[in-house]
Amino acid sequence: MAFIHDDFLLTTKAARRLYHEFAENEPIYDYHTHLPVDEIARDQRFESLAHIWLGGDHYKWRAMRANGVPETHVTGQAPWKEKFLAFAKTVPNTLRNPLYHWTALELKRFFGVDELLSEATAESIWNRCNEQLATPEFSCRNLLTRSNVRVVCSTDDPTDSLEHHLEVAKLSSFPVKAYPTFRPDAGMRLEDLNAWNTWTNKLAEVSGEACDTLDSFLTGLRKRHDFFHSVGGRLSDHGLTAMDTETATDAEAKAIFDKARANQALTASDVIRFRSYLMLYFGQLDAEKGWTKQLHLGALRNTNTRLFNQLGRDIGCDSIDDPVHAAGLKFYLDTLEQRGHLPKVVLYNLNPKDNYVFATIVGNYQGNDQGIAGRMQFGSGWWFLDTMEGMEWQINSLSSTGLLSRSVGMLTDSRSFLSPPRHEYFRRILCNLVGRDVENGLVPDDYDLVGTMIKRICYANAHEYFGMDV
Repeated sequence: MAFIHDDFLLTTKAARRLYHEFAENEPIYDYHTHLPVDEIARDQRFESLAHIWLGGDHYKWRAMRANGVPETHVTGQAPWKEKFLAFAKTVPNTLRNPLYHWTALELKRFFGVDELLSEATAESIWNRCNEQLATPEFSCRNLLTRSNVRVVCSTDDPTDSLEHHLEVAKLSSFPVKAYPTFRPDAGMRLEDLNAWNTWTNKLAEVSGEACDTLDSFLTGLRKRHDFFHSVGGRLSDHGLTAMDTETATDAEAKAIFDKARANQALTASDVIRFRSYLMLYFGQLDAEKGWTKQLHLGALRNTNTRLFNQLGRDIGCDSIDDPVHAAGLKFYLDTLEQRGHLPKVVLYNLNPKDNYVFATIVGNYQGNDQGIAGRMQFGSGWWFLDTMEGMEWQINSLSSTGLLSRSVGMLTDSRSFLSPPRHEYFRRILCNLVGRDVENGLVPDDYDLVGTMIKRICYANAHEYFGMDV
């Protein structure tokens, strides 16, 4: 039997029924990705399996480094085929890492390859896959369409033109919607005033606001938020270590802004209080338009100074941090709630020890006059936790303290057009977990009840929750 078969990861009869009858054929609503929308706009084709697989994939880079692959063959100037061969040699050493499953799933689903990737099979797989990549069926748009994707949301700076989103929106024959996500983190990085002032100057240019006072800066941000809304965006996102527990007054924020614009040194307290001030403002903007705010919390970033100086950000040298979340989340969410500015929120946790902190904090703010079910979401296992174990931990924490039935399900958080099978991976894990409960008598043997929940988690909950056209 092939490693990837119809009942892969499905260990009980109930699990198999839940997956094949209720999950397998549901469309994909990928509400958080880092896909380059310009490649969708021009319907990018890929020169080789290495280009589509290894370009920008820090998951693979980390594994290759751990396997002793030199940086020349990870992010360096080695020929692409040599990089692929280095990855192929690495794959057999990734057993019990999700990369092993993802690699096998992607080869099977897109290329029909059952052989397991290794040094011995690399040449054959390279040739077979590259032959297929040369055909129109393997363009960006066709890969998304073949995967039954309905929505992809990219991650975008407020100063981005979104020109490629507008181009994709005009493709009447293309069934996938591509929407931007407003990620204004650069506007809060006052630790590097030169970079911040450069970014603020760009904001001034694209918004038509001088951004020489706090008021015009906030107006510039609002205008860009309005623009994202006009293009169809209904999501914001922030990647922070943790939420702050204090904020600046209006007068303090103005003074901090003036100092920053004058490139005058700020205290650590200035940076924290201004960041918190802006985060509360962004919450207000989201609430006014009915958007959903995503908070990705808990990453310790750019830990390898040598490689950061050599290669920059997002190179696979980030890890799980260990901040205290409860007080900051309470301060942020409760302040927004008191002000009447709390939007829908999805919280993503990176440290599994805090799963129950996140799962229970969302329950404190579910009540709303709009009748929104699952208004506050404990998001799916993210980054280092989008593993089988990490997903099960997240599902169990949510199930034990809230309503799994209202979950908006999985996302890829990926830069690769071969990543949609991660949704399949999640669905199989979900069905196996719940199916095991059915077999053990912990959940009723009622497939109208249980199957409907599974089906909704796969697609319908997200479709209804985020409110973007499909």
